Amino acid sequence: MKVWQDGINLSIHIYQTLDMCRDFSIKDQMCRAAVSVPSNMAEGFEHHSNKEFIRFLRIAKQASGELRNQIYIAIGTGLVSQEKGTELISKTRHLSAMIQNLIKIRETNFEGPSYSPFLPFPSSPLSSLFKIRGLHYLQSSHKSW
Repeated sequence: MKVWQDGINLSIHIYQTLDMCRDFSIKDQMCRAAVSVPSNMAEGFEHHSNKEFIRFLRIAKQASGELRNQIYIAIGTGLVSQEKGTELISKTRHLSAMIQNLIKIRETNFEGPSYSPFLPFPSSPLSSLFKIRGLHYLQSSHKSW
């Protein structure tokens, strides 16, 4: 699923950006929030219930907002440059919008048993781990990071 893949990519990007950060408190908080986004998507899916999946998508969206707030703090304290911070904020906004769109789709189109929301992403070594079904309209025109 594109939104999950983008969440993974954002997590990796945050870890790389903060690799040399000596403020371990904010680094830990930001890394935890970043990892929480795709982790909650995956955990919600594993519940095999559309209602639970939506609940965990909301938690993932909240974690994206939390991360965005922490990026503003990191910019303000000089831990992250304005340019890098603006890039990361843009990515979190885009990710939040994608999660919100998935929530709307799941609320309106999936009343019965949970379907696999994961789309193929052939460039990922994880692609063979997921059963793939429809939902191709969730693909984003936004390029991967």
